[in-house]
Amino acid sequence: MFIEPNNGSHPQNYPRSGWVEVICGSMFSGKTEELIRRLNRALIARQKVEIFKPALDTRYHEQHIVSHNAVSIRSTPVQTAGEILLLSGDCDVVGIDEAQFFDAQILDVCNALASNGKRVIVAGLDMDFLGNPFGCMPQLMAVAEYVTKVHAICVVCGEIANYSYRISPAQERILLGETDSYEARCRRHFFNG
Repeated sequence: MFIEPNNGSHPQNYPRSGWVEVICGSMFSGKTEELIRRLNRALIARQKVEIFKPALDTRYHEQHIVSHNAVSIRSTPVQTAGEILLLSGDCDVVGIDEAQFFDAQILDVCNALASNGKRVIVAGLDMDFLGNPFGCMPQLMAVAEYVTKVHAICVVCGEIANYSYRISPAQERILLGETDSYEARCRRHFFNG
């Protein structure tokens, strides 16, 4: 039996491959909580983790990612997606919350990070308050190796909720808010609101 010598062209000599994981869903579905859970597991495994969020999201804390259930983890607020690439350094895992608020460059940033061997975990709203795809999320879901769609509970009927129903009269696309501005709704109660 002839065994070819390893001349550097075999897969075991390739650099570690990264990937993109997307966690998406409506408001109150547990996206941020799931992001924090995955990042904490990476920290337990003694991996180097860097976490980012859009600087405009100051609902709970200026420098922490905080879930609706008050679970939190430290993060670095950034103005643009490009800053994530600059600040991620030699980490193993990059966490990004509220990805729908970033500029279109977030797609290139996530792809570059994954191509450089990093595990990239992104959380964000898949739809806006009108039920339309939100920001870069459709493109991120398309290129991701793993997509997890989480669901909330409809406040009207208790069924699975997939939509963020705005109860505030404001019409701008980006309106930071909580239960004072949004409700999780199922398809029927979203469209028949």
